[in-house]
Amino acid sequence: MDTPRRIARVFTSRKLAALLFLGFSSGLPYNLTFDTLQAWMAGAGVTLTTIGLFSLARLPYSLKFLWSPAVDRFTPPIFGRRRGWIALMQLAVALVLAAMASVDPEGQLQVLALLAVLLALLSATQDIAFDAYRTDILDSQELGTGAALGVLGYRFALLVTSALAFRLAEWRSWPEVYLGMAALMAGGVLITLWSPEPRNLQPPPSLAEAVRLPLVEFFGRSGMGRGLAILAFIVLYKLSDTLAAAMTVPFLKTLFSEGTIGDIRGGVGFMATTIGVLAGGLLLNRFGINRSLWVFGALQAASNLGYFLLALAGKSPLLFAAVVTVEYGCAGLGTAAFVAFLMSLCDARYSATQYALLSSLMAVGGIVLGSTTGLVAEATGWPLFFVLTAVAALPGLLLLPLFAPWKEGAPAAAIKSTL
Repeated sequence: MDTPRRIARVFTSRKLAALLFLGFSSGLPYNLTFDTLQAWMAGAGVTLTTIGLFSLARLPYSLKFLWSPAVDRFTPPIFGRRRGWIALMQLAVALVLAAMASVDPEGQLQVLALLAVLLALLSATQDIAFDAYRTDILDSQELGTGAALGVLGYRFALLVTSALAFRLAEWRSWPEVYLGMAALMAGGVLITLWSPEPRNLQPPPSLAEAVRLPLVEFFGRSGMGRGLAILAFIVLYKLSDTLAAAMTVPFLKTLFSEGTIGDIRGGVGFMATTIGVLAGGLLLNRFGINRSLWVFGALQAASNLGYFLLALAGKSPLLFAAVVTVEYGCAGLGTAAFVAFLMSLCDARYSATQYALLSSLMAVGGIVLGSTTGLVAEATGWPLFFVLTAVAALPGLLLLPLFAPWKEGAPAAAIKSTL
């Protein structure tokens, strides 16, 4: 089949359209436990110390791999193994958001804290189920586009719960905003009902097996040495991007006002990311995951050099906009390739557990090494710091030849034809 017809087919697929909307539903609660909640609390007079402590409510997003085996093991009584979990979490999130709307942040902080933790827990569980659904529903030729559409839907949700929610809060109250988000979340159940269910595979026979078998299957398929190389690659692939992001805002504040930073990163950055993610999905279908990881990873790292140029040039809003366009666009390309890669590693019997574990690994390098970026920037200065972040991409890229292309018998075995 020629490329234009192939692209048209995957974009008119019902399951791909479902991924866009389910990705939106998956992303909707995230900011409502973080930026948006902080803004509501600050406006209500809550102290900065307390607001800072509320960031701990997001811990379930980092720990979701701990209960992901339960999502693989148990099938809800309605809607099937994957859609059932998504629908139940959508309804539960909507109820918690409605409950939060009835709480006074200043006078009922403990209640609000409990609801925020519960919201993050339910949202993280929805993420587990959505990632498993996305992995199970896609054919090999749809991995790139499916990854892109899921990420795009998630990012649209972040936009709605940040920029739009902040604007709505100027016209209405924060409780009304949260009620509106609860209604939007509940409406997502209709999309879940409409979405096709992946083929129904037999779940693990017990919870203990749901913990053990995903690891046995992964290393049995990959081999110990190759499997460890894959895990190291997952830790390192987006390290360059993560290290630069940790210090980008402090650097930009030496040159620009907060308003300028917000306008360019929020407006120009969002559009560039959207284009990058969609382009990444299309190019993945054409070039395959292996080649895309190489090319997009190199572009993702090289885009950090834009901040090197900005550090040398000084205050230039036009150059800043160009740098953000390139950086966010390349990050979108890299994200599309990386998500498709993670999905290709999962076995549909254990995709909830395997994807949760692999995606959690992705954050390890950024969390551990990201904590040192301030010290490095102070020691080197901004221009050299951003050069070093670009160089940090090399270890991950050099690991690719150790395990790609994938062996026969991989879960998405047909992907061999696209490598």
